[in-house]
Amino acid sequence: MARIVSLGSALQDIYLVDHDDLTPTAIGESAIFGKVLVGSKVDIDKIYYEVGGGGVNSAITFARHGHEVIFLGNIARDAAGFAIVKKLDDEGVDTSYINALERKATGTSVILLDSKSGERTILTHRGASEQFGNFSEKELDLIKPDWLYITTLRGDLDTIKRFAKKAKSMDIKIMFNPGVRELENIDELTNALKYIDILNVNKEEAARIVNGNTLNELLYRLNNYVNTVIITDGPMGGIASNSKEVFRFGIYEDKKVKDATGAGDAFGSGFLAHFAAKKSFKDSLIFASANSTSVVSKIGANKAILSSKESLHPMPIQKI
Repeated sequence: MARIVSLGSALQDIYLVDHDDLTPTAIGESAIFGKVLVGSKVDIDKIYYEVGGGGVNSAITFARHGHEVIFLGNIARDAAGFAIVKKLDDEGVDTSYINALERKATGTSVILLDSKSGERTILTHRGASEQFGNFSEKELDLIKPDWLYITTLRGDLDTIKRFAKKAKSMDIKIMFNPGVRELENIDELTNALKYIDILNVNKEEAARIVNGNTLNELLYRLNNYVNTVIITDGPMGGIASNSKEVFRFGIYEDKKVKDATGAGDAFGSGFLAHFAAKKSFKDSLIFASANSTSVVSKIGANKAILSSKESLHPMPIQKI
């Protein structure tokens, strides 16, 4: 198995789940939770306390696959931070490189979830996960990983490039799943892509980086920056290329979505978990899809993450 560093956010996720007061109401092409009125008191059916964040969710996927995992992220010395460390410890993740910041609270998301439709709205205070510049790329000299997995760092492309340059100098492979804030600075983002081995984005994100209307167009143009590119397209599946093979894939199963939180993290980290275990490009895409499908079937961003021992069934995937 591989030694993998997961660099990203750590959050406490608080779910407020209800079956009637949070019913979505359409407004044009958008929707709101229409029965929650200003000044009112709403009785919530259930509340769940979970942990999440892109870095944490991904680290758990790698650990459940049997890899040696080191998490780099920020928390605070509070109850939420202790809960995150305990969860990672329980999963077998190395937490010795976590930074506990002073005068900060651990990042927290409050997730309003309609249990009937699975629709949700997320209110997030990033707290300690708002910044990552306190981490030094020299940590890689001590850790000596095989892979560096980077999720969104809230637009901190300077830290991403520092770690990516260092990783390349040490022959460490890099997989990157950018977020909204990274996509706000396309010039800096594309400059950073020259260090990346695997890029994972959705169709909308891909279209912000390069021009193109179809998955094929977007894939072809992103391959000019990164050798291996995976583009997901929600219920339509996605497309992927490693510059030798191109696969068009559908969804693993048509399951009812209970909670879509963490679906993207489950896909990206699921792919690398399998690929770093020396599985084929095709099989890694299948596991990624299965992992994402499993995660959305339960409430919580990492509760239903699969292990490497999961028996998978065939899914729609075709080499093109």
